Amino acid sequence: MSTVQNKQQGKQQGRIGKATSRVDGKLKVTGQARYAAEFPAEDLLYGVVVSSGIARGSISSIDTARALAVPGVIHVLTHENRPSLPWFDRSYQDDDSPSGSPFRPLYDASIIFSGQPVALVVASSFEAARHASALVDIRYKADKHQTDLDAERDAAYAPKQGKDGFEPPPKPRGDADAALKKAEINVLADYATPVEHHNPMEMHATTVLRDVDGNLTIYDKTQGVLNTQQYVTGVFGLKQEQVRVRSPFVGGAFGSGLRPQYQLFLAVMAAQELKRSVRVVLTRQQMFSFGHRPATRHQIALGADKSGKLLAIKHQTVSETSRFEDYIEVVVNWSGSAYQCDNVTLDYKVAALDVYTPLDMRAPGATLGVYVLESAMDELAHATGVDPLALRILNYAEQDQNTGKPFSSKELKACYEQGAAKFGWDKRNPAPRSMRRGKTLVGWGMATGFWDAMQQPASAKAVLSVDGKLQVSSATADIGTGTYTAMTIIAADVLGLAIEDVNFTLGDSSLPQAPLEGGSWTVSSVGSAVKMACEAIRDELLSIARAMPDSPLAGASAEDVEWTEGRVQRVGQPAASLEIADIMRSKGLHSIEHAVDQKPESKQKKYTMHTHSAVFVEVEVDEDFGTVAVKRVVSAIAGGRVINPKAARSQIIGGVVWGIGMALHEETMADHAMGRFMNHSLAEYHIPVNADIHDIDVIFVEEHDDIVNPLGAKGMGEIGIVGVAAAIGNAVFHATGKRVRELPITLDKVI
Repeated sequence: MSTVQNKQQGKQQGRIGKATSRVDGKLKVTGQARYAAEFPAEDLLYGVVVSSGIARGSISSIDTARALAVPGVIHVLTHENRPSLPWFDRSYQDDDSPSGSPFRPLYDASIIFSGQPVALVVASSFEAARHASALVDIRYKADKHQTDLDAERDAAYAPKQGKDGFEPPPKPRGDADAALKKAEINVLADYATPVEHHNPMEMHATTVLRDVDGNLTIYDKTQGVLNTQQYVTGVFGLKQEQVRVRSPFVGGAFGSGLRPQYQLFLAVMAAQELKRSVRVVLTRQQMFSFGHRPATRHQIALGADKSGKLLAIKHQTVSETSRFEDYIEVVVNWSGSAYQCDNVTLDYKVAALDVYTPLDMRAPGATLGVYVLESAMDELAHATGVDPLALRILNYAEQDQNTGKPFSSKELKACYEQGAAKFGWDKRNPAPRSMRRGKTLVGWGMATGFWDAMQQPASAKAVLSVDGKLQVSSATADIGTGTYTAMTIIAADVLGLAIEDVNFTLGDSSLPQAPLEGGSWTVSSVGSAVKMACEAIRDELLSIARAMPDSPLAGASAEDVEWTEGRVQRVGQPAASLEIADIMRSKGLHSIEHAVDQKPESKQKKYTMHTHSAVFVEVEVDEDFGTVAVKRVVSAIAGGRVINPKAARSQIIGGVVWGIGMALHEETMADHAMGRFMNHSLAEYHIPVNADIHDIDVIFVEEHDDIVNPLGAKGMGEIGIVGVAAAIGNAVFHATGKRVRELPITLDKVI
């Protein structure tokens, strides 16, 4: 594959920035889109996982006789009869694993978390496997366990920077303790957030198709087919050409598909052991047995003068991790870069519990840390008598004090201005309990959102046929974010083609490499590669066109022409044009193909690159019952260039809805005496429903940034949720005069 330098795009009829319906929408609504558990196979076997009933200890005995006696049952895999694998020497880690020793299913008799897979029943039908799974008789020796973060808080430790690229808190600047003592106004508060689980609609599943030569085609629910492929080859000692992974559609993931989950391992192990095709699908309850947003405990202190000017910030966080890996997030760093303050101390520690390792969940770290910071800023606004919006503008940061770097772009003030105008913030009565509507208290709150704008190396291939059809491909994913459509728009924009004439392929490990889909970096990374591949085709076409006999484009530069409707023409001169098909035929070309590898440009290292938002919320609180309803939300986003406003708006709305859930509903409750999650179903794990969601307005603030990537796009997947919970909590305080510092804000805490 060749590396192609980015060139100026030239003038053309643009597709970018126009609201475009999903190109994959019809397949999804008509049921033609197939997910990991829906691909057919001849002679397919079905595996059902048996889960541990204790949180810590060991297996004393496993009796599989009754299960094996069920008609149709082929095998029951346990730690006693599983095959030996290269992975069991603990040498292999996947691309998204934190530092430590990854969990290895069926390795030995040890139990290290509740719900741990301890057996796989394989049968010729799902029904037989499910029935037999209940007949596996397992006896345990239970050891003392600890799943309560508060009980282990004093034993928390500072994690080391590992291979996952964790950015530790910056060193203290100034003297925060001394500044707090001198400050005229102090805010000292403890905040707490609970465990949350991802709960995508599609449960994790793997279908392994094994051919007669032992080659595997794997359909997996994943946010990165290449990561799955590397995992399987590394764990099972296979060659890359023996394993092909496909994941054309994903029914939501939110981070749960970044790491290979244990159903993948068990399905491949069974397929290899039995030399058959195997499918393993986790139950909804088992979706609570791997990964989650970690519980956190925070102490935050803000010091300011009477005007509200920040003099000191201290933010200390303890987060949970497992005993076998150090899961770490960037939680407190935001408190050092969000606002101008010369005295800052940040501290982040983790406490090991008898749980599965937590897992990235939409806007990991920022969702938690910014919630605490923005809640404390509202407390400071109340203490100083300064309007919450005015307080943030007063302490506006013109550069990142954590690093001393300027921002590549920052239109946060425009977010404040446009969001406040749309919301009507100037009509807010600042006194708590001062606004009413009938029998309900009305509260208005706001918060700022922050997220990293990142770019990763990625590759893409583009093939233009003489019939005017463009095929573009990259091994990225679409977890419901609209990747298919965004890449189609980018490709069509470069060559001035109709959306219908472009086909983008993803979710296949045989395609050009791409990073995991996460972190809001897919458009910036894969989109930049798609742009460059299509530009290489465009440049070749223009070169041919200039050399054609009597060419109307002779001597034309890239800036002199525009690409539209399958033609290239001099700018503003439709008569001076050539059909793309005629250009290709002049050279006898049936197709033009270019593959590119792109990397972030070195100039990015000189800047801090962030996406910003301002969230304004109105709540109604029933004074008698303490129930909270979010009636209005305005979210103003500065996210660089917006590729598809229609999909981007949906991304932000989805993030806002999740923020409402975080603030008012979501909590995975644990029985610490048993060490297990109790509300492990969608019936008892509370999330917002239609009746909970009212008016949500999204504003995209114009922002130009030529540093972040060639497209100038920052990504929208994560920023939508950041700051929403804080804005709601702040609104609840404004409505009631009561500050709830422990999420979720349930009626018992309000009254």
